[in-house]
Amino acid sequence: MTTNQTSRRDFLKTSSLAAGGLLMGFALPGAKVEAQAAGTVYTPNAWVHIADDNTITLISARSEMGQGVYTSMPMLIAEELNVDINQIKVSIAPPAAVYVNALLGAQITGGSTSVRDGWEKLRVGGAQVREMLISAAADEWKVDRSKLRAERGMVLGPKGKKASYGSLAATAAKLPVPEKVALKDPKDFKIVGKRIKRLDTPSKVNGTAEFGIDVKLPGLVYASLEQCPVIGGKVRSFDASKAKGMPGVIDVVQISDGVAVVADSYWHAVKARQALSVLWDEGTGAALDHHGVLASTRAAADSGKVLPIGKPMGNVAEAMKGAARVLKAEYITPMQAHAPLEPMNFTASFENGKILLIGPTQFQQGAHGAVAGALGLKPEDVTLKTTFLGGGFGRRLELDFVIQAAQISKAVGKPVKLLWTREDDMTHDYYRPLGLNQVQAGLDAKGMPVAFQHKVTSQSITQRAFGLPKDTLDPFMAEAAVAPYTIANTQHDLVIHDSGMRVGYWRAVSHNMNAFANESFMDELAASAGKDPYQYRMALLKDKPRFARVLKLAAEKSGWGKPLPKGRARGIALMEGYDTYMAQVAEVSVKNGEVKVHRVTVAADLGRMVNPDTVEAQIQSSIVFGMSAALMQEITLDKGRVQQTNYNNYPVVRMHESPKIDIVLVPSKEKPGGIGEPATALVVPAIANAVAAATGKRVRKLPLTSEAIRAA
Repeated sequence: MTTNQTSRRDFLKTSSLAAGGLLMGFALPGAKVEAQAAGTVYTPNAWVHIADDNTITLISARSEMGQGVYTSMPMLIAEELNVDINQIKVSIAPPAAVYVNALLGAQITGGSTSVRDGWEKLRVGGAQVREMLISAAADEWKVDRSKLRAERGMVLGPKGKKASYGSLAATAAKLPVPEKVALKDPKDFKIVGKRIKRLDTPSKVNGTAEFGIDVKLPGLVYASLEQCPVIGGKVRSFDASKAKGMPGVIDVVQISDGVAVVADSYWHAVKARQALSVLWDEGTGAALDHHGVLASTRAAADSGKVLPIGKPMGNVAEAMKGAARVLKAEYITPMQAHAPLEPMNFTASFENGKILLIGPTQFQQGAHGAVAGALGLKPEDVTLKTTFLGGGFGRRLELDFVIQAAQISKAVGKPVKLLWTREDDMTHDYYRPLGLNQVQAGLDAKGMPVAFQHKVTSQSITQRAFGLPKDTLDPFMAEAAVAPYTIANTQHDLVIHDSGMRVGYWRAVSHNMNAFANESFMDELAASAGKDPYQYRMALLKDKPRFARVLKLAAEKSGWGKPLPKGRARGIALMEGYDTYMAQVAEVSVKNGEVKVHRVTVAADLGRMVNPDTVEAQIQSSIVFGMSAALMQEITLDKGRVQQTNYNNYPVVRMHESPKIDIVLVPSKEKPGGIGEPATALVVPAIANAVAAATGKRVRKLPLTSEAIRAA
């Protein structure tokens, strides 16, 4: 057994619910802490509800967008409560400071943090409730609590005494929350670490799961919003006379981001929207194109303020001078859209100075506060309910569509569901910024690196979204910038450049551009030395056992070095991201410039796992997501207008294009790492390296299209 020490009880809320149930909060110590992985306790931010019928509900502070938190979070609670996982129900939390994600500083689902943040606090919460129930039984039965135990939703005592958790809940609620609780030793886990089928699958199969698009309210009407084709543009004037005369139209209203048509059905709203005539003030964004964005980024790399990423090692300048050779390269990752399957939508109902918001969001606190501010309401007059998310990938961290729905509802005085079209979604995103990575290495006579320099130039999302001060290092731009290899002299720098694009966090954030540069360049160094890229990497990992292990496992599992069918080649890549160590080997062929990925082998060490089944699913989905970016996707601009509008010109990998994916999960006692994103970033250089091996051509600007390969 291990004991968790809680220094104070920060919070306890006990209240009887209308259903006669018991709501028990659990206490955790500490004020706001620096971002770090699990293993540390944080401020209180989770809840357990035990109802009279003995069902147990976890109020999840994290949104479910396909990543499996509605199963992994309950598993942590169930383990310490000693209940069958199927006894756990899950509800989503309302906005509240108590639900803050300690790794991100806000009530946010993202950054592959759900398990890392919840690993200890949810287990502590479950253990606290377990101990309170045992104490309640001891008080009722007048027996020593040490003679009692909690199992499968029952407290068991001497002489056959037993009572359900539900029957003890009212008494337990009157007891103080224990400040010290014993957590199970991992060797005694019966649920955590086991393969558990997802609890939300039945509702998603039988259609009872509620996504934003499914929301219905009495008297609900529908809105379709015409926004400026140039992001940031404003309405100068508009003519709604034709639209107002079309079937089902209730009203046409102007809000801050455009003109909304409100109708009795979505179809009537979107058809009438097409009859609008709007004159726009397109603003400065109309001057943007993607060539200009790259040019200004490259200019900033030469002249912008340089911010060091960490402390330089050795003396790079002197080592470069003394090197037998110096190699340089520049890598470019383009702008990307999030493109979730479910377009942006939200439902709002404004009435009597209060508003109800229902929909899919990754940022409950932000949505709550932004709508209160936009409508001039008191926070207590804003109620927000979160539905399932039909994909997020960072897009639903943004709040534009939530505010829009609220403004429209207030304008028409009715409950309104705002629903964007796919085209609205694709052309009004917060895009992944363009990345420019410039690297150079000094090599000794054997071709091994003695000096390494890496400069990252891109746009800071954190400056836009959270007001990071200018000329301040943005840690979300430096992820995986420092490669794992042991090199005596290294220097890593960052230049922040605002290109004028509206940018947002995109799955794996800057791991994408930095891993592509580091791992592509490492292959180039190996090639220049005439060495095998796997062996070349391994020679630089002598003091990095977790890296070396996953690299070795991926190589062995993929058959690295063994013959392949004619026309195929392998590429290898290595990275740490979100406390997860991962190596991948991609096996590809290239015919007429078209890349086919046949197989991807993954070795991952993510510390302790909650649900290996979900871990594998996350890796699989990440690889397919990353393949789309590697091979197909790029956002381009013309006169400030995004040129991609739908999946026909911004394609995603389809079922028949998906490779075989082999996964090796490393058993580990280390703290949990995140798994929702690292494979997305790492598959890109693995494929790029395989394409270079197959064609002899090094593509340094994504995506790896036939045109790019021919031009390389």
